Amino acid sequence: MESFLSFFEQMPTWHRLVWVGVCLSAGWLAEINRPLFRFDGPRAAHARANLTLLITLAAFGAVIGTATVALFHWVERHEIGLLYLVDWPLWVELLVALLLLDLVAQYLAHFLLHKTGWLWRFHVIHHNDRMVDATTGTRLHPGDYLVREVFALSTVMIVGVPLAFYMFYRFLTVFFTYATHANIDMPRSLDRTLAFVFVTPNMHKFHHHFELPWTDSNYGNIFSVWDRAFGTLVYDDVERIRYGLNALDEGREDDALHQLRLPFRRRVESKTTL
Repeated sequence: MESFLSFFEQMPTWHRLVWVGVCLSAGWLAEINRPLFRFDGPRAAHARANLTLLITLAAFGAVIGTATVALFHWVERHEIGLLYLVDWPLWVELLVALLLLDLVAQYLAHFLLHKTGWLWRFHVIHHNDRMVDATTGTRLHPGDYLVREVFALSTVMIVGVPLAFYMFYRFLTVFFTYATHANIDMPRSLDRTLAFVFVTPNMHKFHHHFELPWTDSNYGNIFSVWDRAFGTLVYDDVERIRYGLNALDEGREDDALHQLRLPFRRRVESKTTL
């Protein structure tokens, strides 16, 4: 187990970039072979916009990466966090760390991105996509990404998450991000069964529906247990899903520069209700 975790701790940056490429490519291949929806829009422009945002996030992440590593060394040196107060088996500590990171850095941060007006301005870019596919997973504004990182690193300090645990968590996050956004038609029985524990492609699609209350549901990234526990789970007929946000119907969803400027407009409309 220790050697397994050491692999993630010592993983060079280019390995992580390869993993992003593998997950994104796998999502694309699955979409080609078994698409959930068939889109009529310009796919090349859509992919180009979302990949431009991905590159922007990668550059932004590299800037704060140095501070992140320094934080882990500080936490380890001073033995700060709840995990330093217990002596559980390594796999139990890893599971606890994954669950709490998913709860705080994904579920709670995502919930607040929806419920707090000025945070929603950054998150709206992710929802302003009418052709949700694997590339949508990294269609995030740097401000959105920063909010999630603050929550993640706060969890690291409170829980005492080791760097190896955190890197494994990020590894899983990349997989689930691309898998759950991919435009794939999962067998309904398999998807519903997996959704008892994990966030699945069909489950997450309801979150991208253009109207409330579905837009404000299914906030989890890895584990579905948090949505079940807090009453924010939606699972219905996937054929009823319609993507995008009516209030932002400007025809500029594939303009990456426009999307980056969107949170700073004087007024950003958000959600409509059923």
